[in-house]
Amino acid sequence: MKRLRVAVVGVGYLGRFHAQKYSALPAADLVAVCDLREAVGREVAEELNTTFCGDYRKLPGKVDAVTVAASTAAHFELTRFFLEHGVHVFVEKPMTPTSREAIALTELAEERDLKLQVGHVERFNPALLSAREALDDVRFIECHRLAAFKSRGADINVVLDLMIHDLDVILSLVDASPRQVSAVGIAVLSGSTDIANARIEFANGAIANVTASRVSMSAQRKFRVFQQNQYVSIDFGGGEVRRVRSGGEVPLHEEKWSLDKGDALLAEAEAFVESVLDDVPCRVTGRDGIAALELAEAVMDDIERGSRRT
Repeated sequence: MKRLRVAVVGVGYLGRFHAQKYSALPAADLVAVCDLREAVGREVAEELNTTFCGDYRKLPGKVDAVTVAASTAAHFELTRFFLEHGVHVFVEKPMTPTSREAIALTELAEERDLKLQVGHVERFNPALLSAREALDDVRFIECHRLAAFKSRGADINVVLDLMIHDLDVILSLVDASPRQVSAVGIAVLSGSTDIANARIEFANGAIANVTASRVSMSAQRKFRVFQQNQYVSIDFGGGEVRRVRSGGEVPLHEEKWSLDKGDALLAEAEAFVESVLDDVPCRVTGRDGIAALELAEAVMDDIERGSRRT
């Protein structure tokens, strides 16, 4: 059986989970974990019976692929370094702080014929996967992603921290390009936008209304999709799907089902390993990461324009 030699660079809250998933995959060999904080890195290495590496520049030649789960500000330099040294990369979302940097990395990966996967984990959510098969002509989307404030992630605004999850899913469902974005947002507990709402109009007439907040007292990840003769509600957190359809003898026919939440992060890691070993396209590509960032930037730009008008 072919095995992929992997390392995780940045083993804080999320990076530790990535390392655990690789340890559980038969096709992956977790060669090392890397972190600027030696105590943190050594703790994770000991937990997973692997090697601690204090300097990521020593990894090329020892690994085939890495996951970059460091702070967003470090994504560009780390990912570029590994791509330049012939290493496949799975980079957490947001891919980079700017779409310009994301474009540069994607072009570099394509030039070097390397895999570059972006960590938009909701694409692997069982509830979304079970619902999307019947979503072929989406006309309206409404979604709410609410979370309590955490200092982790507060180095970026709520659009890049939370909303970008839903922006990526929306772009994967709507078969058209965004045409117009109207957005509002305010800072509440940090120095950047903590709650935001965006209305996105697409070239085919579809509309998305997206709300993200990291100042809520309770968590919510709800996604509602409307198309002709059908309405689908997806609870990303609870794994519940509700579909209402019209037609036939009964004016409205309702279906509900609950799914085991599964392990989307494990499925995401497994998909990356398979894409490298089998030389198949990544499920979430660098181009997908660029599109999500460009839409996020359009949202942030309109929020900024609004703040200048007040």
